[in-house]
Amino acid sequence: MTDARLPSGKAEPLRRTPLYSVHLAQFAHMGGFAGYEMPLRYAAGTIKEHIHTRTSAGLFDISHMGQVEIRPKSGDLGVASFGLEGLMPVDVVGLKPGRQRYAVFTNNVGGIIDDLMIANRGDCFFLVVNASRQIEDIAHLRARLPDNCEVVPLVDRALLALQGPKAEAVLSELTNDLAGMSFMDVRTAKIQSADCIVSRSGYTGEDGFEISVHGAQAESLWNALVTSALVQPIGLVARDSLRLEAGLCLYGNDIDESTSPVEAALEWAIQRVRRATGARAGGFPGADRILAELAKQPMRRRVGLKPEGRAIVRAGAPLFGCETGTERIGTITSGGFGPSLEAPIAMGYVRANLAEPGTRLFTELRGRKIGLTVGPLLFTPARYKRS
Repeated sequence: MTDARLPSGKAEPLRRTPLYSVHLAQFAHMGGFAGYEMPLRYAAGTIKEHIHTRTSAGLFDISHMGQVEIRPKSGDLGVASFGLEGLMPVDVVGLKPGRQRYAVFTNNVGGIIDDLMIANRGDCFFLVVNASRQIEDIAHLRARLPDNCEVVPLVDRALLALQGPKAEAVLSELTNDLAGMSFMDVRTAKIQSADCIVSRSGYTGEDGFEISVHGAQAESLWNALVTSALVQPIGLVARDSLRLEAGLCLYGNDIDESTSPVEAALEWAIQRVRRATGARAGGFPGADRILAELAKQPMRRRVGLKPEGRAIVRAGAPLFGCETGTERIGTITSGGFGPSLEAPIAMGYVRANLAEPGTRLFTELRGRKIGLTVGPLLFTPARYKRS
């Protein structure tokens, strides 16, 4: 967890979400993350929070995330869809109203500026971007989109995530507007008296919802949700272990401006229509590199890693091809304890010829070598509601 720093070296004051006082009332341990003072854990502790999300319903404050609308000044959403396609290797033109998809902004060398969610709301596109990248993203959008597209940051909204197998049951007690929603559906819904933008998605690998609500209504909505016996508040530390078990990237750790989507094993997010033989192939920043890597494997790949024994390996640890070797063949980018597996887990980048599942590698911890086995990025089954 990091905080922002001023050029003088003094800590920049941390911003607070509309739910800050709620977290204090629920005895959250607060800490700095992406320039915000956020709940890291609550009284139950990280492992219990993690398991509760996997078995019932966890409630997260993710209001630090950036929310942005792209509005066509002419009212023609097609203008905005083609404009956004020029910034990402994703099919935006074919994204139907009421649907969203995972996307990445790429730079001119094929690196990832940010990963995000993009939703077609019928009259505009609604984007949820990473907290640490929202300033860069908004500047990028304003510089690269056509003049007839308006970039509108939604600074007066909060964002809540309700995740877990009981999430649907909890929300059904508060609204009838979400019946029939499937994974990656987005719609407007009234929950209690609040008008919300709701997507069936999340960052845990579980079924669940992300709920955008006006900041002034966030506290009453949070209280209504957490009143349920099925719901517990969950901090960012458990959110990190949940996303790691689900094989999901954390920007700045697992992806950055030097990492291509293909290296990061995110090629599933590049639809056929944007690939070399597609009807709208290329045309996005870094297309030459990305399309070439799709045709031939890149030099390195993001993989899942299972350490041997109980030792936890952390981001930045080197990877070696043999126990006695000193030549570095990769790096761990995320690592920690997986409560669902009751074992340490990690992910990182290795040379492509060593990315085959079952390959045994080594890292170094406190002067001794520890073995790891390459495997799938998904450590726990995804439980999204597909239909």
